[in-house]
Amino acid sequence: MHGFMEAVHLVFQFDILAVLVLSSLFGLFMGSIPGLTATMAVALIVPLTFFMDPIAAMGAVVGATSMAIFAGDIPGALLRIPGTPASAAYSDDSFLLSQKGYLELSLGSSVIFSSIGGLFGSVFFIFAAPALAELALLFTSFEYFWLTLMGLSSAVIISKGSNIRGWVALIIGLLLATIGLDISMGFPRFTFGNSNLAAGIDILPALIGAFAISEILRSVSATDLKGQKVQQHIGNLLKGVGKVGMKYKFNVIRSGILGTLIGALPGSGATMASYLAYALSKSMSKEKEKYGTGHIEGIIDASSANNASVAGAWIPALVFGIPGDTLTAIALGVLFMKGINPGPTIFMNTPEFVYAIFILFIIANVLMIPFGLGAIKVSKHILSVPPSILYPLILMTTVVGTFSVQNATFDLILMLGIGILAYVMNENGFPLAPMILGLLLGEMLENNFMGSIVKAQGNLLVFFERPLSAVLGIITILLWVFPIVKGFVSFLRSAKHSKSQV
Repeated sequence: MHGFMEAVHLVFQFDILAVLVLSSLFGLFMGSIPGLTATMAVALIVPLTFFMDPIAAMGAVVGATSMAIFAGDIPGALLRIPGTPASAAYSDDSFLLSQKGYLELSLGSSVIFSSIGGLFGSVFFIFAAPALAELALLFTSFEYFWLTLMGLSSAVIISKGSNIRGWVALIIGLLLATIGLDISMGFPRFTFGNSNLAAGIDILPALIGAFAISEILRSVSATDLKGQKVQQHIGNLLKGVGKVGMKYKFNVIRSGILGTLIGALPGSGATMASYLAYALSKSMSKEKEKYGTGHIEGIIDASSANNASVAGAWIPALVFGIPGDTLTAIALGVLFMKGINPGPTIFMNTPEFVYAIFILFIIANVLMIPFGLGAIKVSKHILSVPPSILYPLILMTTVVGTFSVQNATFDLILMLGIGILAYVMNENGFPLAPMILGLLLGEMLENNFMGSIVKAQGNLLVFFERPLSAVLGIITILLWVFPIVKGFVSFLRSAKHSKSQV
């Protein structure tokens, strides 16, 4: 209780609340512009967090994340262009519902149920995280090795597109993580004589390059918002929301639970939570035929789930130091930069910091309602910003922000190099999440493996001697085997089908 009261005192200060408000407004702006994702919004904020204390830095990340995920619904309903990938699952329904004359109901439901979903995930976060932290205290290097490996494997399995491309992306990230001094011998690896690489790849320019520079390149080459017409008059956004909320109240609870659990899976995130919630909603609905034609039920389910997943993703991040999605991967980078190491001991050593994050999430999701309603009202002005003005401003922000952290030109080269690599990967269907998680967790994986192998004296069977380690190891191996078995079964079926046709 003392830690909670101390957290209240830490959060309810003018500078902390000001940072939370400003980052929330920034997140609303970024999320409402198609092509500018929530991840990009947080990546752009990272350089500013270098000059903040840890609580303010987390406030900036939480505010921008929560608001940007919701704000992606706005252009989806107005233009049929989702502002963020998390809104793509139901943008057709949002737009078609608007075309039927229910724009206010569509956007009003999005903001209210996004807030409710976010609050649901935050409450779950509050109760689940401390219990998981007690469990995590039982972990040794063997369990952490398997858990890290399982998180990386999960990121590949659930990533969009080919699993092979996911594994390649992960290997690229792990290879980047090996750059620097060898953990065991202290010998330089893959530095090519460049002293700037002796400490390894700096996570800050890497994150900004992967999620900001690559998005700028992709958006400039593919996005054209000219000629889009936005509905000028937007009336009472809360009209009818209460009625549909009561009708689908169990949907909100179901999607809140689903979104939180999906968010807690390493590498998943709001996009997967949104699509799965929409699919589950359709499969359990009594009006399946209305989905995709402008039906409010799917919007309520998916918008609740994607915001619940935002808080859920922080559970593995704070408890185990393993990010639940790319957003928390960036947040972990900020924490490491501040000298804070996530893990079970953070709940014992600095409980006020964890409680502060809980409180920040709750405030951010409460602010979502007035801020979201206001953002919808002015959305027609935001969506009219020409890309020829917007993207140069964002590029300038990334360059100035990255350089200002260490005043190092090499950071700009690194940012640009990672950005081009991420752009090429994106264009060829390689997911970025496994690469970033590999870069972020590669050192942790190697540390725990080397520590474990020394304890085991080279005997790999020791990795399965402890019950918890054995369970995690078996699950991880099953994650590797499942796609192979699935592919082999598909091959046999296709071969049998080909023979039957002959």
